[in-house]
Amino acid sequence: MSKVDTSSHGLARRLGLFDATMLVMGGIIGSGIFVTPAEVAHHVTTPLLIVGVWVLGGIIALFASFVYAELAARRPEVGGQYAYLRDAFGPMPAFLYGWALLLVIQSGGMAAVAITFARYLSDLVQLPLGDNAVAVGVLAILTLINCLGVRSGSNVQSGLMVLKILAIGALVFVGLLFAPAAAAHVHQPSAVSGSTLVAIGAAMTPVMFSYGGWQTSSFVAGEMRNPQRDLTRGLLFGVAGVVLLYTAVAFVCVHALGPDGLAASKTPATDVMRLAVGTKGATFIALGIAISALGFLSQGMLTAPRVYFAMAEDGVFFSRVAQVSAKTRVPVIAIVLQGVAAAVIALSGTFGQILSYVVSVDFIFFGLTGAALFVFRRRNPDQPVFFKAPGHPFTTAIYVIACWTVVVATVANNPVNAIIGYVILAAGVPACLYWQRKKRTAAE
Repeated sequence: MSKVDTSSHGLARRLGLFDATMLVMGGIIGSGIFVTPAEVAHHVTTPLLIVGVWVLGGIIALFASFVYAELAARRPEVGGQYAYLRDAFGPMPAFLYGWALLLVIQSGGMAAVAITFARYLSDLVQLPLGDNAVAVGVLAILTLINCLGVRSGSNVQSGLMVLKILAIGALVFVGLLFAPAAAAHVHQPSAVSGSTLVAIGAAMTPVMFSYGGWQTSSFVAGEMRNPQRDLTRGLLFGVAGVVLLYTAVAFVCVHALGPDGLAASKTPATDVMRLAVGTKGATFIALGIAISALGFLSQGMLTAPRVYFAMAEDGVFFSRVAQVSAKTRVPVIAIVLQGVAAAVIALSGTFGQILSYVVSVDFIFFGLTGAALFVFRRRNPDQPVFFKAPGHPFTTAIYVIACWTVVVATVANNPVNAIIGYVILAAGVPACLYWQRKKRTAAE
């Protein structure tokens, strides 16, 4: 048996390129793509726009992969995006990101996916429990699984990711071949108006939520055997694959259900399969979506705790969160913390509420992370790196602007829910000052 490299802060370097690619795809593909096409159809009502916003979101996601691939090559450290923000802008923005990740972004996203898992599970099994209770139960199970080790967690996540791809491929193939095309609706052509642009902006909120997650693979850079090479390639391969899958799903949903039917559907993927091959098809896709949700939750439980681990190592979080199990070489306390936070949010809100406050906060930090690449390029113009973002500074600037445009659109569309996220974020400022003062006192 090969010797385990534990030189990375006590963590074990056990992950390779396949693991990195599966982590990227697994971090993006949860259950959002099976639900959010209906959310999109509430805002834009023509097939061209419904599919078009997914293409637009995919282009932005590809630009994001360029940015994160170069950042991964420049800063292959534990904590990923947290480390990028810390090194570019200092401890406060980095702490606020980790704070928001725990209390809003990652935990909220996992809660939303856990609730969606519960919805689809109810299509398969009649349980005497509500959606929120089922969501909490599955979060608890996956927390335990990921406490067993990074290899164990990665194997489970990769296996579930392969099943996700098969389920999505079956949905697209069967939907196109066997589902009758929805009756065409004649829409009067019109020029692009201000209201159309507002509708597109609102539709981008669920789209970008579904595309989000590529950054989580960077959290486990310290557990990759060659993070500069494997994480960089994994980001590019993984995001490109997701764009193809998502666009295909959006197309088959609008093809089979039509804009009005899609907007009215609570489970569009299930409805497509039911139209195509009847009840058996609906059961198959419900199972596939449940597996997909489990894979996303497993990936989140594997990756995000490494940020809290890095924060604790920096002295700006509870020191026990930085403890690594001698047996499994994973930060068990950080993993349990993530599971508890996601469970609390799952009990506190609906899918739509969670979606709004997660996106409104998450994309602020996406934009800041894109801006970090400008900082590193200026500070170290001659630094040799494995990969440089194609089209920089233009592609990077487009990505940053797109992120903050999504923030504005989300706030305009759901101001109350967005404010909830910002209040939680603002509460991190005094928390950061407290930890910094405590760190200085300990040093003195």
